Amino acid sequence: MQHAVGAPLPPPQGPGSGPVGWSHQAQHPGHPGPPGPPPITPPAPGGWSGPAPHHAPGPPLRETTGHVQLPPGGPVPLPAPPAEPGTGSATLAVLLIGPAGAGKTTVAKLWASRRRVPTAHVSLDDVREWVCSGFADPQAGWNDHSEAQYRLARRTCGFAARNFLANGISCILDDAVFPDRPVVGLGGWKRHVGPGLLPVVLLPGLEIVLERNAARSGNRRLSDEEVARIHGRMAGWYGSGLPIIDNSTYDVETTARVLDDILARSIASPPTW
Repeated sequence: MQHAVGAPLPPPQGPGSGPVGWSHQAQHPGHPGPPGPPPITPPAPGGWSGPAPHHAPGPPLRETTGHVQLPPGGPVPLPAPPAEPGTGSATLAVLLIGPAGAGKTTVAKLWASRRRVPTAHVSLDDVREWVCSGFADPQAGWNDHSEAQYRLARRTCGFAARNFLANGISCILDDAVFPDRPVVGLGGWKRHVGPGLLPVVLLPGLEIVLERNAARSGNRRLSDEEVARIHGRMAGWYGSGLPIIDNSTYDVETTARVLDDILARSIASPPTW
């Protein structure tokens, strides 16, 4: 039986008896419920002759309802500089940019899991693939449907990041943002998350990206031609002022450490973008 969200659940049934302390009929108007307790007769002169008194349970204490008030997420401001090496206990929003096969998701997950404070990882591709029926796969050709689904996924990720940050949980997002599309790319992320978003570019060499892409499967594996085209467009981030990590010779652990060092510097001196 389902109950309204936030309503107290009925007390458990005793063995061999119907529900106690709540009205089945009240839950289902027009449906006759089980007979209630027998009527109580007035006390006789010699003492009480009726059944044991029946008391309806009182309202549960607020502390026992499990309700937690969550503050709404607003635009994310810049975090305060940490008082220790690295990002420390700073609550921050990060955008990890890079082409397919750069290792964004792997690095983001490791960095998030190794922090000493609550940190979430949100991948744009994961959110984009929430669409099951009617999924607009860009591999089948870029059109208005794939564009709309990408924009919707970015906005959804932005909402998630803002809500995480509003409740004390850092968030790292990853996406293949192109430098030649600032309005719908980096500018869109800034609108969705806030001015405190810290972007970092992950850009290994083309041969590394091709090798990693070849190990992928499903709709996330692209043709070599498409990977080369995306990688060439990503080279436009050089000279943009954003921090860039060439992780061609780094393993995941090293890349995550370099990312944390760069983020600490970005907090102290935010890049202009």
